[in-house]
Amino acid sequence: MKSPKDLEQILKGCANHRRIETLLLLRTEPELTLEQIAEHLGVNFRTASEHMRRMAVGGLLMKRYEGTSVHHALTRRGKDILAFLKTLA
Repeated sequence: MKSPKDLEQILKGCANHRRIETLLLLRTEPELTLEQIAEHLGVNFRTASEHMRRMAVGGLLMKRYEGTSVHHALTRRGKDILAFLKTLA
């Protein structure tokens, strides 16, 4: 079992409606760049960047670097969080 501090980081990674929207978006459209995610969500680049940072710290996202672009996709944990959230609906 993870430590309480580790669990807190995971929960902070999804504890925002924009982060949940991002997880849902990446489930259907993996490999999006930060710019594409910001555009889809209708938020500015810096806001999207901070959300992505928190999700990465929580282990919900993986990043793939391609030249100057960074592509984002869900990790197994990110997919598990979405499955858990579905049980709450």
